[in-house]
Amino acid sequence: MRFVATLLAFILALVSGPAFAAKKEKVEVKDAKVVTSNRPAVPSVTDPANLWYLDLSTGGRVVIWLRPDAAPKMVERVKLLTSQHFYDGLLFHRVIEGFMAQTGDPKGDGTGGSTLPNVPAEFNWLPHVRGAVSAAREGAAEGATVEAVTKAENSANSQFFIVFNPTMKLDKKYTVFGRVISGMEYVDAVARGEPPTAPSRILHAYLGTDNPPAYVPAPPAPVALPTPVPTLKLAPRAKPVAAPHKKAA
Repeated sequence: MRFVATLLAFILALVSGPAFAAKKEKVEVKDAKVVTSNRPAVPSVTDPANLWYLDLSTGGRVVIWLRPDAAPKMVERVKLLTSQHFYDGLLFHRVIEGFMAQTGDPKGDGTGGSTLPNVPAEFNWLPHVRGAVSAAREGAAEGATVEAVTKAENSANSQFFIVFNPTMKLDKKYTVFGRVISGMEYVDAVARGEPPTAPSRILHAYLGTDNPPAYVPAPPAPVALPTPVPTLKLAPRAKPVAAPHKKAA
């Protein structure tokens, strides 16, 4: 009897073991599919379609790797505006030391945007590390209603900022849509201020598919000549009139 019981246990182990292992493997594959199916493929860092070039007045070209896998709507927006030359000549109107440099406003004071509709929030997993490029939007006052907060969160348009130092408190509150991969030193050189007294600017913006020409520095600012002091022109001196002579008697 003991032999029979041992034999039955061995047979059950052979039958149930592979079935359990197969079931477990199937679950793992299913879980893996769930993890990977939620995110589109990360674009190549060398794909010209997702490289954004900003030629700055600070002396060089900034190359930004766009992330349509994380923020497809905002990436589509900056691509469209770039094709329209919207960003050419715009100022960095708000630059805070150790925090970020903000631009993208045609008014130059932080209150403007493009004529296109606002872009809804695309808060994602990308962090606000050094060189992160994130969409600027309106803020909501402390204690604001849910409607006011939602409106502010969905108010991104054309403005964006580039992060100087890691600022993780902004994560999942602003839409990161790119990262500087070259030329960060030219962002570091942007004039500080809110607004700066002599603001830096974007000379030209290109997409990698535009086959952008080589960087051309900004023309030197005209030298202000001293205002000439006006000279007074004196009227010519009148010739003296000779006194009349008396005729001799």
